[in-house]
Amino acid sequence: MALKTDAVGKSWPTHEYEVGREKIREYAQVIGLDNPVYFDVEAAQAEGFRNMVAPPMFVVVYAAWAMGPVLFDPEVAMNFAAMVHGAQEFEWGEPVCSGDLISTVATCKDIYPKDGKGFYIFETESRNQDGDLVCKATWTNIVRGIDQ
Repeated sequence: MALKTDAVGKSWPTHEYEVGREKIREYAQVIGLDNPVYFDVEAAQAEGFRNMVAPPMFVVVYAAWAMGPVLFDPEVAMNFAAMVHGAQEFEWGEPVCSGDLISTVATCKDIYPKDGKGFYIFETESRNQDGDLVCKATWTNIVRGIDQ
């Protein structure tokens, strides 16, 4: 399969996600966290947060929605049957709290072949309702069986 690079430099429409208390609680409970800042507004505020705070990896909840259209875009042309997760990198900013409206934009940073594999590098940038960066993430997917 030949590698298609038409999407390099492309950004997709912004996705908005409103952060709710119950979603934070559910996420924290499922991953086994017990810090009260993830379950109780007063505990979070006592620790200096604006409201109940989301765990850092809650980014997968709000950023995943922005990545969906990216992965299924014909200009990306990713072969899911041969895809594996390569890497993730995160740059954290302002903590995400209950009541925040997070806007995430996804961009294709690069698509390139290496050793018979295709490397797909995407970046998401998520900001809260005040325009503050909450997370900049790099997502790398690797697809086997690419022609050089």
